[in-house]
Amino acid sequence: MKKRNYMLLLLLSCASMATGQGVLNLNNGKLKIVQFTDIHYVVGNPESRRAIELIEEVLAAEKPDLVALTGDIVFSRPCLEGWDAVLNAIEKFKIPWAAVFGNHDDEFDKSRDETMAYISGREYSMTSAGPAGMKGTGNYIIEVSDGTAPRFLLYFMDSNAYSTLDGIEGYGWFGSDQVAWYRERSAWYAAREGAPVPALAFFHIPLNEYAMMTAERKKIVGLKNEPECPGAINSGMFLAMKERGDVMATFVGHDHDNDYIGNYLGIFLAYGRFSGGKTVYSHVSHGARVIELTAGEKGFKTWIRLRDDQVINAVNSLDFNE
Repeated sequence: MKKRNYMLLLLLSCASMATGQGVLNLNNGKLKIVQFTDIHYVVGNPESRRAIELIEEVLAAEKPDLVALTGDIVFSRPCLEGWDAVLNAIEKFKIPWAAVFGNHDDEFDKSRDETMAYISGREYSMTSAGPAGMKGTGNYIIEVSDGTAPRFLLYFMDSNAYSTLDGIEGYGWFGSDQVAWYRERSAWYAAREGAPVPALAFFHIPLNEYAMMTAERKKIVGLKNEPECPGAINSGMFLAMKERGDVMATFVGHDHDNDYIGNYLGIFLAYGRFSGGKTVYSHVSHGARVIELTAGEKGFKTWIRLRDDQVINAVNSLDFNE
């Protein structure tokens, strides 16, 4: 009896680990996500007000079910005051949101762990620190459910900041434990549901395959106005996603003058649109990427929304001709 109870507790524990941080329900069979990235909010800088105005205008127009913040959100101290300004603008619409960190988010007066502890406790937050002891802060899953089962998964992952290895300079990359975590979670859901669950992934620093895709002159829709700046090491996350067969697309930020989307070896690689004011470099007007999922479709629609009701670069992944 004791052994049976122990096994039951173990199974329940494993199930709890796999179900993700939270669950979002489809809205009339759809889920709309607005991605804001690289806001670079600077406390006291009037240019940051332009970013808040953008957030409010986009959310009023799109009325999404989720906001995804893909890093480099605050660019000054006091850090938490900057997060308050950004999150208050989102939460006034009573919209759930989820965030990952960029390479600049722990460069001021708060560490990743301290900021995570603060933002994850907010009322509309679906953000989670993720498994303890794993590289990065903020590796978690959100299920998109029809009320009976997850129809989509949203992977949020910390692409880290800078190289920590001697002799290697440049931006960070996914740790081998993060790749293993993704593989394990993906396989768990596929086993439970009987097939891979269609998924999207959100993080900050682009995979090396972004640069490979454009170097090979694959079709892209949108702007490529600067070289991609991926991590210094390719640690195999794209390969893991390809082998698992669930991730339909990845959405990143980091390179402020890029907002393109393309298909590389069957996985869409997309940038968000730079969403900040002129507190850092940018040669494009600011905006946001919108993504829409529909139950029963292994695909998605996406577009860029700018100020003054401008919508550009609409793509339906099911109709994308390379």
